[in-house]
Amino acid sequence: MTKTRTLMIRCCWRKRQESKLSSQSLLALMILVLVHVSLIDADASPPIQKGNSTTSEALFRPVQGEFPPIELAHTYRGELVFVDHANRRGSLRVQGSGMFFRNDPHPFALLPYAVVRYRNAPADLRDIPLGTILRVHAFLPPDPTLSAVPVLPPNNKEKDANHNRGAGIFPAENHVLLLEDEASYCKRTGNRWYLTEIKLNGDHGTVKAIRAREENGVEGNHEETFSIDSSTRIYRSRELLTLDEWLNESDWKQDTPIALENFPIDLGIIWKPTSKDLFTHFHLSEIWLDEVALQRASHQQKERHIHWTKARWMPGWVDAVDYGEFGEATVTATLFGGMAEELYRDFKIEDGAMMNPVEVTLKHTHGAYGPAHMACRGPIIKVIRSEKSPPLGSSGIQIQFKTDLVLEGVRPSKIIRVRPPSWPIVNLPREEYLNDGSSTSEERFPTPDIFPKYR
Repeated sequence: MTKTRTLMIRCCWRKRQESKLSSQSLLALMILVLVHVSLIDADASPPIQKGNSTTSEALFRPVQGEFPPIELAHTYRGELVFVDHANRRGSLRVQGSGMFFRNDPHPFALLPYAVVRYRNAPADLRDIPLGTILRVHAFLPPDPTLSAVPVLPPNNKEKDANHNRGAGIFPAENHVLLLEDEASYCKRTGNRWYLTEIKLNGDHGTVKAIRAREENGVEGNHEETFSIDSSTRIYRSRELLTLDEWLNESDWKQDTPIALENFPIDLGIIWKPTSKDLFTHFHLSEIWLDEVALQRASHQQKERHIHWTKARWMPGWVDAVDYGEFGEATVTATLFGGMAEELYRDFKIEDGAMMNPVEVTLKHTHGAYGPAHMACRGPIIKVIRSEKSPPLGSSGIQIQFKTDLVLEGVRPSKIIRVRPPSWPIVNLPREEYLNDGSSTSEERFPTPDIFPKYR
């Protein structure tokens, strides 16, 4: 007997005690309950919880205005094979239990407050090369009616895809909170890769390495084999080495396995078609031989993202609106997280700020030639930094913005972008704004029908 059935029977018994039902009435009521519960049990989809639920037996769906806990996210990894950067979505070839090359691309969409990391720095989808292996923390769509990708049955990750593909490659949890490459994942979790063996044959070869937490050492950890070739970029401090240069410097012999003593490195991992029976054999696109090399790559990526964000404005959502007279309002908003600290420092108490409502794709919804066209204008009158560690997706920073004419889209729990006075005012390309608030869903983003409905 399930917990649900037991609970409902207990409720029936309590109801009888309260209303003094006859034995015949109680029997009839219990029969109806058992029939109803049998229908529930026959449904393969588990119940879905919303909001702050931490029930381990139920799936979790984020709700508007709350940052979901990353601990309740479904995690997986796969190859980036398609990007629709303007609509913050794409497709991954998800790694499952079967032959990786057989797996169909699986659509995903970024949550408005999603954190994207590439080379251990903030990133946009357009920054990440196709083929990159990414790690994903994702949820069911918060509002299935507004999903930019197909909505799948909640238990879809448990289904066997057949054709030697296995289960887990089409999860319904396709709305992403955290998307990160291997270097970013290792830095976030305190892991490091350690070279144990290299074998070269002409312009290609194989590398064996172990990923382990730096303080624990490599003992007892799984060793993984990667392919390597002359396209692999090898960074050392400020140098970019070719495979031949690295080979000659190290005095390694061709076609001879060379054992290494757990040499620490950072890796960029991609997938490329393989021969023979190497169905899930990943490839090294980049090797950073020391910390300086990776730090330089991170710095370049961070600077690129800083300039990109200044042009599009900082995203966040509205916590509260205090309305005044004749369109005046004081807006309290939380800035989203995952950005460079330099960007948050630009939010100070001063005049000249702008705020514009945006869609779930973070596209501006007001203005025909740029976000400043119809934006609310006014001063930032308060900046509040939380002393507690914020959840992933939040910066922990609230601002209060006062405007003499608030737009319709600036409402509690709605998403906005805000510009401090020091950022430039630019015109965005047509695909990155909606022209006006009456835009159709087809303009907001091409419908999910462009994606095959893989099941």
